Amino acid sequence: MATILHRIKAYLYDNVLTKDNPNDFTARTTSERSLNVQQICQSAVGRGGADISASAMEHATELFLKEMAYQLCDGYSINTGYFTANTTIRGVFDSPSETFNKDKHSIIFQFNQGEKLRAEIPNIEVEILGVAESSAVILQVTDVKSSSVNDLLTPGRNLKIAGSKIKVAGNDPFIGVFFVNVSTNLRTMVEESDMVTNNPSEVMVVIPNLSAGTYRLEIVTQFTQGALLKEPRTAIFDKLLMVL
Repeated sequence: MATILHRIKAYLYDNVLTKDNPNDFTARTTSERSLNVQQICQSAVGRGGADISASAMEHATELFLKEMAYQLCDGYSINTGYFTANTTIRGVFDSPSETFNKDKHSIIFQFNQGEKLRAEIPNIEVEILGVAESSAVILQVTDVKSSSVNDLLTPGRNLKIAGSKIKVAGNDPFIGVFFVNVSTNLRTMVEESDMVTNNPSEVMVVIPNLSAGTYRLEIVTQFTQGALLKEPRTAIFDKLLMVL
């Protein structure tokens, strides 16, 4: 029997992604915070007993990641043991002579778990904390143009947002669907006329004319079953989305 070294806590949410069973749930892990390279290196020294300083480890890690990115951009695949990475071209080529077109095709980097990370799974204990409180939650987004799930955004095309209690409703002037640029914190609101579908479990919008970058998706609403909340609540998608 594997030794339990790690614990993950999760809440249950209504599973709106499957239609066959209206009473089933999906589990979402709760994360206290996101760790950056510096914090991981400090933990490796303080907890893991690393034999070099945290600053030296951070410097070496940044050098490694920079070189890895360079090699990925040259088309090499990466296998660290903990994760694999490769460069992928998305989009359809209509003929053998068609060349790459940035307006039609895109380049993305894909990362997947490696053997060493998979080997840690038996050491993890999962604690289900019960059904989450009745707050709005975004579970999945699909970029209709590229068929990308939880990844890409295509400005001017539709984005399908699946979740629970995400219908945009209320009289507060700040409710709506927002794309927040992670680098600048600039908030771009979807115009009301660009709301294609607006249901409790699915909202579809036309993606605004966003510049290239990384974005956080937020839905601000007063919707709840049967009545409007007095104050708006915000559902923040836990994955970042990219405009290439």
